[in-house]
Amino acid sequence: MKFNCKEDIIQLTGEWQGERFEDGRPKVSDDILRRIRNITFEEAWGPLWGKGYKYQWECSFKMTHPTRKLVGRAVTSVMVPMRPDLHNYLLKYGHEEENRKGFFNQWVIDNLVENDVVVVDLFEKIYQGTYVGGNLSTAIATRTKNGGSVIWGGIRDLEQVVNIDNIQTFYKGVDPTGIGDVTMTGYNVPCRIGGAICMPGDVVLGTISGVIFIPPQHAEEVATNAEKSHIRDIFGFIRLNEKIYTTAQIDTAWTKEMMDDFINWFKTDPQAKEYSHLTWDKEIENAAKTSENNSQVRL
Repeated sequence: MKFNCKEDIIQLTGEWQGERFEDGRPKVSDDILRRIRNITFEEAWGPLWGKGYKYQWECSFKMTHPTRKLVGRAVTSVMVPMRPDLHNYLLKYGHEEENRKGFFNQWVIDNLVENDVVVVDLFEKIYQGTYVGGNLSTAIATRTKNGGSVIWGGIRDLEQVVNIDNIQTFYKGVDPTGIGDVTMTGYNVPCRIGGAICMPGDVVLGTISGVIFIPPQHAEEVATNAEKSHIRDIFGFIRLNEKIYTTAQIDTAWTKEMMDDFINWFKTDPQAKEYSHLTWDKEIENAAKTSENNSQVRL
């Protein structure tokens, strides 16, 4: 076996047709990451659910920075309880055959790059299941710039970690012990996080609601659909406050008149400026059909 095997990563993520890192991980563009940073957990959830991705999120985490979003590209690690023969072989193999230094968690953190997020299945281990503490969290912050970690297990040095401003850490619990009695059996392989599955290169979106793993081949579509939902909601809130439309009108298919109103607002309101890259041809067509159908019903 190999840790972080390029050929395996490319094979497992074959639906991704874009740029890749040297290790084979899909490299969703920085611009898509920026756009995803502006959407909500539920806005990302909807498009994935519609495509049949029903096991992409986990919500039962604690987080070190409740007001900070986490967005980045997943680097995965799978840990299992320590079995001496397996543990000794894999640790020796990593040191001697792949020239890795330190313990398994250090192998992963030492190779992180900007906007990476460490995603670790630590089988919900807290005691001697502390994947990071103050030092390794500082290393993650230095290497990823705006990344962080999602750990289905524990952390230590929480009082230090909460003072590291430019990362976010999702975790299950805190313990003063260091990591021990665990073995890494996979590095950049499919990874189970609670009820979710994460693949290397997935876009990680972590908010106060939980963590969702977005397949890279769907990241741009998720961003676009989420942005459209978001800006329509802003428009809807404004018109509801102005008592121009009812909730029933806002929450059902829009008519041509409503869509025309929205497009005029979208082109002129400063709140919509950031979303000027969006196009609405399909929505305009659907609104025209809605108005036509309504006219036929009245007749």
